[in-house]
Amino acid sequence: MAWAGVMKCSLISSQILFPRVGGHSYLYEPLWWVGMLTMIIGEMANFAAYAFAPAVLVTPLGALSIIVSAILAHAILKEQLHNLGILGCILCIVGSITIILHAPREQEMTSVKEVWQAATQPGFLLYALAVIGVVFILKFQFVPLYGQTHVMVYIGICSLMGSLSVMSVKALGIAIKLTFQGTNQLIYPETWAFSAVVATCIVMQMNYLNKALDTFNTAVVSPIYYVMFTSLTILASVIMFKDWKGQNPAAIASELCGFLTILSGTFLLHVTKDLGETPLASSINKYRGIYPVAHSPLFVGMESNGHLEVDNLEGEEISLCPIDCRS
Repeated sequence: MAWAGVMKCSLISSQILFPRVGGHSYLYEPLWWVGMLTMIIGEMANFAAYAFAPAVLVTPLGALSIIVSAILAHAILKEQLHNLGILGCILCIVGSITIILHAPREQEMTSVKEVWQAATQPGFLLYALAVIGVVFILKFQFVPLYGQTHVMVYIGICSLMGSLSVMSVKALGIAIKLTFQGTNQLIYPETWAFSAVVATCIVMQMNYLNKALDTFNTAVVSPIYYVMFTSLTILASVIMFKDWKGQNPAAIASELCGFLTILSGTFLLHVTKDLGETPLASSINKYRGIYPVAHSPLFVGMESNGHLEVDNLEGEEISLCPIDCRS
């Protein structure tokens, strides 16, 4: 999730440079587009993976990106990687290996119509309707009241829509794979229906993920989003593709243990992220996890180096952006 840090920094910068543009001022930030481009490249690789492997295997392995982010932050941004953080990386690797060793085999699909049949079975239709219902309740009832103060509102919408988008991405990936193998799937309306679902879900995901990053601390958003998104995606995949059908209880238990190990490693990585900060800087970061930077009473202005600065009780100034936001 290295792109999350880049996009977060650009969101902070956009609040400073374009305070009156509105809720999408980050679109004016070149750094945000860099983060978006890197994310698109990564998602294209994910797209290919979903076409060849079950979502129960692919989605949890996204934790490896957290390890890469921690290493890059240590090497480029000079952030400290504490012993507990290193232990978190090891746990993520061990959990990933456990899932790989016990993952179910990919079901062979010969047509996108087979995927459509799986998506229209009563169990998954009930799940999809429940997701849409909860998203509508969150969007129209909770976002206006609690969106700016409760991180679970935005992340809940992202994660719920994300579980549907992964199922549609997998279906679309299978259709494209079969087309390249010589069986044209583009002639079927089901392929285009899955494409429409993918586009709709991704737009909503990106919108509310940016709102979450814009409002809350990345160290809060990233682990919660990973846990919710991965859990819901595994649930959706088990319902739609019957990933665990035919597996023995020991293999399923091993996969769940591997997933819990990854969650433990992710938690350790994020709770140790700010161990090297002063108490005042740590308090400010926690404060930023509750209130938007642009509306925070701590905000006083921006220095010429492009960093957002705040006043502390000792008369010093602390930069809230770890790198030069101007890029």
